[in-house]
Amino acid sequence: MVCLAINSAKAQIGFNYAQYDLGFATGINTTYGDAETLTKTSSFHVNLNYNVSPYLNYVFEAQVGQLKGGDSLNTISGRQFTNNFTSIMIRAQVQAGEIIDYSQGGLANAFKNLYLSTGVGFVVNNISNINRYSSQLPGYYTPGDNYSNEIVIPARIGYEFKLFNQYGEPSFKVDLGYQYNFVLGDGLDGFTIGGKKDAYSQLTIGVKFALGGMTSYRKQIPY
Repeated sequence: MVCLAINSAKAQIGFNYAQYDLGFATGINTTYGDAETLTKTSSFHVNLNYNVSPYLNYVFEAQVGQLKGGDSLNTISGRQFTNNFTSIMIRAQVQAGEIIDYSQGGLANAFKNLYLSTGVGFVVNNISNINRYSSQLPGYYTPGDNYSNEIVIPARIGYEFKLFNQYGEPSFKVDLGYQYNFVLGDGLDGFTIGGKKDAYSQLTIGVKFALGGMTSYRKQIPY
């Protein structure tokens, strides 16, 4: 009976994982809107992850940061802005390990943590330091709102490095990702002109810590 219990415990090593993670990340942002000049900015992210499996996750994330762009002196339109934004997003994330057989190692094992993710979000735009007049074209003015709320559709690709504890459970993760956010409006930069919607991209690096709620997976996780 004792041997049976020991063998059963050994059989579970590598199959268990935490259902919840708490994560923190930082991002480098680029805005694609009505300002001619692109500027890199930063943001800070906090996320709570519900892990249906080690490779199928639901991510609830809040972001705060700045978006900038434009040049009031050296562009024809004179558009320049700063957006102190806040956003909330919900994403579904599918990693390759959920659908491929990686038990033989090799490339499949290396790619099992590659993921695609999308969902829906909401961004609150707070525009400051904005210039609407052109210094090169007297009288040229770009209208817009300094405050707006808009729906966002995130599209993300990334890789999650899993680090395991002594029981073969993923307890710490490093997440590298690129996310392109489609904004369903034209107020991200404070300028409303033309029919093109705004967007912004984010290159992120983050860490995640397992919170608990241990459960088992059908396949061995580390190889």
